[in-house]
Amino acid sequence: MRSLHFVLGGARSGKSRHAETLIEAAPAPWHYIATAQAFDDEMRERIAMHRARRKEAGAGAWQTHDAPLDLPGVLEKLPARETVLVDCLTLWLSNLMLNDHELQPAAERLVAAFAAREGTTVLVSNEVGFGIVPETPLGRRFRDEAGFLNQKVAAVADSVTLVVAGLPMKVK
Repeated sequence: MRSLHFVLGGARSGKSRHAETLIEAAPAPWHYIATAQAFDDEMRERIAMHRARRKEAGAGAWQTHDAPLDLPGVLEKLPARETVLVDCLTLWLSNLMLNDHELQPAAERLVAAFAAREGTTVLVSNEVGFGIVPETPLGRRFRDEAGFLNQKVAAVADSVTLVVAGLPMKVK
């Protein structure tokens, strides 16, 4: 049965950990679609931490797929009934922006890929609109585009959870 869960939160709010618990309640195999790119040591450490946590929790049930730019394409290739976790939409958005991709068509294709899924899909995204107004035009554009993307995803999601200080709060 199709279910689309959307998990939002700020930096280090516990949103990824909460999303993983939702996935681990569904049947394996579990597909983890990673949108991060390791351009520096700090990001490599973050990625390693996430992988280690999944390895401990899933005992090999996780299959990782990298999708820094073509997230819809990776979703479309996975078996429609298998369980998927996407972490995270805001990293994917920043990758698109920094590579001069058209955002509207990419978002529409992503929503269509969600609609085609038949199994459990859990999406993670940052809620960046609660903070200060970014200083740069690029930062402000990113904040706005993240808000627009989050609204599109929340509209089609079956459930939306906001995680604050490690505490999940049901929004939808």
